[in-house]
Amino acid sequence: MTSSKLIAFSLCLGASGWALAAEPLLTPQALSPLLQQPGVRVIDIRDPKAFAAQHIPGAVNAPYGQWRGPATNPGELPDHDKLVALVQKLGLTAATHAVVVSTGKDATDFGAMARVYWTLKSLGLTELSIVNGGMQAWQQAQLPLSTTPVQVAPSTYAPTFDATWLSTREDVHQSLKLSNAVLVDSRPDAFYQGKTQAPAAKLAGTLPGAVQLDFNQWFEPKTALFVDKAKAQAIAAQIQVPSGQGAVAFCNTGHWAATDWFGMSEVAGMPHVKLYAGSMVDWTQQPDYPALQNAPGRGEQLMRATQQWWQRKFN
Repeated sequence: MTSSKLIAFSLCLGASGWALAAEPLLTPQALSPLLQQPGVRVIDIRDPKAFAAQHIPGAVNAPYGQWRGPATNPGELPDHDKLVALVQKLGLTAATHAVVVSTGKDATDFGAMARVYWTLKSLGLTELSIVNGGMQAWQQAQLPLSTTPVQVAPSTYAPTFDATWLSTREDVHQSLKLSNAVLVDSRPDAFYQGKTQAPAAKLAGTLPGAVQLDFNQWFEPKTALFVDKAKAQAIAAQIQVPSGQGAVAFCNTGHWAATDWFGMSEVAGMPHVKLYAGSMVDWTQQPDYPALQNAPGRGEQLMRATQQWWQRKFN
């Protein structure tokens, strides 16, 4: 097809109301021209001070903590009414192309963007993107910055939560009972092997039968830039999912696991991928939880608990 025909075809799509789906990853250079479109809303999830200092022109601020649960179980979803109030305050609707951006300082920071992306998708938004490399990449591209406060008209969007991409504690119990999903531990080796644990988790180890897919694999070496689709598909191929089953990504609090979910589901295109939002903190806070794989012995666990108590008390 010639270039003139391609342009005519694109114009025809626009006139007929059809549009290409948003790319899950946008470079700063790809985002810049989109800022002029009224249906695009950049959601900056950094803290208010960093946002006020400089942000992408037109961006609105919604710090990451607003998308998370309490300190005792950060992976837990916030109250649904609070999430609805938040998306309305940001002026979002089901038709909004929401673009999530954070600092871009490292691979862990990417998990915040992926978790907000997952939440918005579960709230019914279909046009979603993440700025690959975050604000760091935007600044390195020497694109415009603003200090102007942004005010948007609230929306009346009142979504229900779509649990298609969510796995709850009860769902994981069923998956273990029925062996109908591959459990994917997104944490680095020390966590997967039970050598350390999150402060809010009651015990170290991993879910029974879980396989590991360290979230750090999704990034170009020594950068916070997410890999391209071909590399993502090669990484996702490490997880062998039998026909008719799905995958459930988990970590400590559903943060690193959001990166695995995003890579497998949104970039590599793997079907039936879910996120256990509460992850290991949620799992180990239940009474009489099933035995963990790679769990340390009782003596070692008591020693760790004592060390954690000491650090909380005197640090």
